[in-house]
Amino acid sequence: MKEIILEKLREIEERENVKILHCIESGSRAWGFASPDSDYDVRFIYVRPLEYYLRLDRTRDVIEWQLDDTLDINGWDIRKALILMHKSNPTLFEWNASPIVYKTTDEWKKFSSLVDQYFVSKSGLYHYLNTARSNYKEYLMGDTVRYKKYFYVLRPLLACKWILSEGTPPPMEFSILMEKHLDEKLRPDVDRLLHIKTGTPEITEGKCIKKINDHLLEMMHSVEEEIALMPSERPQSWEELNEVFLSFLTPEN
Repeated sequence: MKEIILEKLREIEERENVKILHCIESGSRAWGFASPDSDYDVRFIYVRPLEYYLRLDRTRDVIEWQLDDTLDINGWDIRKALILMHKSNPTLFEWNASPIVYKTTDEWKKFSSLVDQYFVSKSGLYHYLNTARSNYKEYLMGDTVRYKKYFYVLRPLLACKWILSEGTPPPMEFSILMEKHLDEKLRPDVDRLLHIKTGTPEITEGKCIKKINDHLLEMMHSVEEEIALMPSERPQSWEELNEVFLSFLTPEN
């Protein structure tokens, strides 16, 4: 599959007249709990020629290339990525830390070491808590649930625990988050769910697991209380990001 993805990336660069700086896997395969029929969530950051950024008319800053049962491919323009990073958008930190890298460049490697300094704990906590809440309300409140959805609530809540403990962007891998922050009394149930998730199709359903649901609600309440006690954090300046942006537009010869 990697060769197919790399071929798609070459096709994107040629047809869109862009350079892909960094491309990774962003979904359940990177998180470590893919089902046998999980698709590939391919995400990339790209840069266009300098002339594009000097135009008066603005065009889209997203490339949506493919979406089917196997591949979900899209990317962000570097300008969009840097603006969102200044806002501490957690997506950028996850893309930078993905354990599955399809393609990267020397330019991105130089930049990636600076990414984490733009992480704002409170913003990250709100993002992951809201993700957990919305997924819980949408998928886990019925008598029958899709088992995969437990991980779409549990992972962001464990990410919150990581941020509260470490003050850094959480790792992508669910196994690392689970090892450090999962309550031991839940481990047998979560291990069983992992076995089901990674060995059966995405649509596998079963009876709601009240023990896990109750614990997820407790975690959400606890995280919410801790966020309320946190002071606001000042955002980083634009100066360094402006310099980074220019460096991507005028690469060294």
